[in-house]
Amino acid sequence: MLSIIYYILALILVVTIHEFSHAWVANKLGDPTAKIAGRLTLNPAAHLDLMGTIMLFLIHIGWGKPVPVNSHYFKHPKRDEAITALAGPVSSLILALFLTIPVKYLALVMPQPIFDFLSTTLDVALLLFIFNMLPFPPLDGSKIIGIFVPERFQRIYKNYLANGMIYFMIFLLFDQFVLVRIFDFSILQFVIGNVFTFIKTLLFLGT
Repeated sequence: MLSIIYYILALILVVTIHEFSHAWVANKLGDPTAKIAGRLTLNPAAHLDLMGTIMLFLIHIGWGKPVPVNSHYFKHPKRDEAITALAGPVSSLILALFLTIPVKYLALVMPQPIFDFLSTTLDVALLLFIFNMLPFPPLDGSKIIGIFVPERFQRIYKNYLANGMIYFMIFLLFDQFVLVRIFDFSILQFVIGNVFTFIKTLLFLGT
């Protein structure tokens, strides 16, 4: 029971920092849209997304409400939109890096509940970093790759951003409720799990 509570609290914390980072960077780059919409805040209520919360209970990974961005405010729309998208995953990675120190070096002197929460938050931060870097809408990776899409393919890319989410949702449900239940194998878990293990090993070897 406690592990579930730690997981939910960790997810709320990581998602809040993630979405706030999008809003903060966008505002710094000249786009006040998120600030006007009340998203430049660390209040979790402003960042929770209905579908992302539902997916949390279905596949144990969710996402926050997308931060509104108007690229017309940016001096360099393509670049700045990609930087804004990257800000969220990077904030999760930085949080994981920060938490690695107490989890590794202070485990013996910390009260067990605090250690469990920090350790869970570290894992959630890494998982959401990896998950959000996947190049599928509505995840940040789909916007980050926009900087590499040639101008002649921009219309196709924009259509992909607008309509790709439904296909990604179908894939997630197929992965979890068909592949897992019939073949006991998940493409998503295989990819994320291996990358997670690799990064976490690097973090603890390098500190």
